[in-house]
Amino acid sequence: MVNSNQDALAIIFPNSYDNEVSSLVNERIMASIPFASRYRIIDFLLSSFVNCGIDNISVIVRKNYRSLMRHLGNGREWDLARKNGGLNIVPPFAEKTVKVYNGRVEALASIIEFLKGQKEKYVFISDANIAANYDFNAMIEAHEASGADVTIAYKEEPIPYGFMNLQPTMTTDLYYTLSLEDSRVTEIQTNPKEYGPQNLSLNIYLIGRELLIKEIERAYASGYVYFERDILSPQLNSLKVFGYKYEGYVSRISDMVSYFTENMKLLDDKNLNALFGRAPIYTKIRDDNPTRYIGKSRVKNTMVADGCVIEGEVENCILFRGVKIGKGAVVRNSIIMQDTTIMGNADIDYVITDKEVTIGSGKELKGNASFPVFVPAYKSI
Repeated sequence: MVNSNQDALAIIFPNSYDNEVSSLVNERIMASIPFASRYRIIDFLLSSFVNCGIDNISVIVRKNYRSLMRHLGNGREWDLARKNGGLNIVPPFAEKTVKVYNGRVEALASIIEFLKGQKEKYVFISDANIAANYDFNAMIEAHEASGADVTIAYKEEPIPYGFMNLQPTMTTDLYYTLSLEDSRVTEIQTNPKEYGPQNLSLNIYLIGRELLIKEIERAYASGYVYFERDILSPQLNSLKVFGYKYEGYVSRISDMVSYFTENMKLLDDKNLNALFGRAPIYTKIRDDNPTRYIGKSRVKNTMVADGCVIEGEVENCILFRGVKIGKGAVVRNSIIMQDTTIMGNADIDYVITDKEVTIGSGKELKGNASFPVFVPAYKSI
């Protein structure tokens, strides 16, 4: 896996959009949400960086990060357990300059001395609410070819329903669309309500390290908060800000419905191959037995992780590690997280269970595609 790229380091913001999936982040943060049967959302970003030889990665956490730190450990699964570079998790108050931040400007200002001490030419900045098998080297090549000061990755797609329904007074989460002329960004719109395909930012940015340090020091001294709104948008005439259109497959989590939908899309082989086909995706190893199918169990169109025991009927589902489906149980169109037990003769349809849930014998629990029922972690029904 060793493939070092000395030109770029990466900074990940794992708490972005926590507010939009509040039920899922009681036990974790956005970056550590389980996805695609055995992964966490951050696995896709970390794996993409590592596959492109970017091995100096900092994760600036804001709150509720124990689950993420337990998952990442020292970064060994991603070949990031290194003396120089590697994985650097920055929790609040790790140093006297690191505080609970409100926006990217404050977060980056808290590690400004770290940035000054690095050798890489470029810095990638990214949120962790998307799953994509991303080629960051191609983005570096496009950045250098255009002569850009900043390159913003975007995908042409409609604004997700979850974003369109953000309540401005209830959240600090922002999303952005781009107006372009010959790939140069002429305007950055904040939380627009336009319908139809838009140049929707992936919140992945590439910028020179020295330029980033200069802009963050200036912005922090001025009391600015948001990198996009307060730094980039006012300087589009003076900075060369270019868009980089991403054509690959992206799963973007913007609310509970999109979490359900994006998981279910992976039951289609075309989408599964599009997400996993380009390069390997790594995750934390859990030593488990292979899944066992007992008796007259029946499983159709389902993604099943290791360690499961299935005696009932399962169709159109995502099963995480260690799930147990009892005899006579029927589970359809559902996401069942790790170590959940569904006892015999239960009837489950359009349900999301968090980890270690127990659904009793004969229980019936049903939602629908636009409103799946959610069962919190450790709950017994």
